[in-house]
Amino acid sequence: MQTISMLIGGEQVPARSGKTFSRANPLDGEISTVAPAASPDDARAAVDAAAAAFPQWSATGPGERRALLLKAAQALEARGADLARSMAAETGASAIWAGFNVHLAAGMLVEAASLTTQIDGQVIPSDVPGSLAMAARQPAGVVLGIAPWNAPVILGVRALAVPLACGNTVVFKGSEMCPATHGLIVQALQEAGLPKGAVNFVTNAPADAAAVVEAMIAHPAVRRVNFTGSTHVGRIIAQRCAEHLKPSVLELGGKAPLVVLDDADLDAAVNAAAFGAFANSGQICMSTERIVVDAAVADAFVSKLAAKATALPLGDPRKGPVVLGSVVDMSAVRRVNELIDDALSKGASLVCGGKAHDTLMPATLLDRVTPAMRIYREETFAPVKAIVRVEGEEAAIACANDNEFGLSSAVFTRDVARGLRVARRIEAGICHVNGPTVHDEAQMPFGGVKSSGWGRFGGRAGIEAFTELRWITLQTTDRHYPF
Repeated sequence: MQTISMLIGGEQVPARSGKTFSRANPLDGEISTVAPAASPDDARAAVDAAAAAFPQWSATGPGERRALLLKAAQALEARGADLARSMAAETGASAIWAGFNVHLAAGMLVEAASLTTQIDGQVIPSDVPGSLAMAARQPAGVVLGIAPWNAPVILGVRALAVPLACGNTVVFKGSEMCPATHGLIVQALQEAGLPKGAVNFVTNAPADAAAVVEAMIAHPAVRRVNFTGSTHVGRIIAQRCAEHLKPSVLELGGKAPLVVLDDADLDAAVNAAAFGAFANSGQICMSTERIVVDAAVADAFVSKLAAKATALPLGDPRKGPVVLGSVVDMSAVRRVNELIDDALSKGASLVCGGKAHDTLMPATLLDRVTPAMRIYREETFAPVKAIVRVEGEEAAIACANDNEFGLSSAVFTRDVARGLRVARRIEAGICHVNGPTVHDEAQMPFGGVKSSGWGRFGGRAGIEAFTELRWITLQTTDRHYPF
């Protein structure tokens, strides 16, 4: 068990009330972390500290910001073993998933460092003689970043890196499910030498989340909110931001389709489907949730995928290397077991796996899923996946789009022109032709459409999200006025 603190204005602090909350390991119920249970007053103090630090940090040159973010990347990678242990203890994540998190998150910090000299503008021709008109990007102010537990290092760093690169200060609200893991990210940034108050870290008990987040969104100094999490909570965040006219970037739920057309390389499609469906036990926003297969190749594809899925190692990640570790809690198990029961009662076929009695859920495939079944539309966020058989390309596209979500997607075909044509018609912010639905790179514009959110993280899209675009003119000659 470890006890952690919040970070406000560069100081390690408890909650003002002295209250704490605990996070238990999902496998055995042992307490893994004790963390401060912040109140709205603690949250407002964190925003105040970020606001106080903003003038200095926003005036820091791009070279210095770049150097500090590069140091942070190195400090994060040096904590790889600690992050893996923390992820296993708090969320039951495998070492493979933890290592991937650290590697990609360090890359995000390096990419953010490279962006510090890319925050540019333009000179716009003006109809006013002698007027030099410019569009300039400037730091927005205090950014509130809220990250989830499922990819805690990747998504925690994403909530921080580009906002900091753009000259903003940040209040980072850690997840109640992995406060120590998120705390290690903040430690890496502090070790890099960021000035006091540039990054502030708040943790709260689950029951207090709504009040704590509302207090920060309502604070006048908060100018941007970025949130990654469920669509249900994202809608609430969006409503609160709208009330206070605060721009937001929301990356929410998904039900990613992987479309296997009749001319696909089945081995390549199977490998991508297995990775996309079962990495981190299916607990990724981009996870392959619907495998849409042309009936002409469905039997062969399902047979190959079942063989691969049943061979995936499952176990306690604290006791050795596995692919499938624990899901986050028993409520997830009960919810997904209900989806399995519903599908089987309505005619689906269980190909492999099945219902679980603890948080070690096996890789499970349900074939011949139809729209009448809950699993056709509901996000499982677990290693339980639906296979839908369709007749032809048009039916495959219709099935891929028959959902409220639109984050990631994939299409497999040997005809790349066909693949691009189908990709353009799939309603998702991301589509990979002959690649898995689970794929991210720090420089790419990451985000979804429909109920998967709005706005984009990453690269120049991130600069646009976390800066203000201002129109500034300089009159270089006398100006004529009509009166």
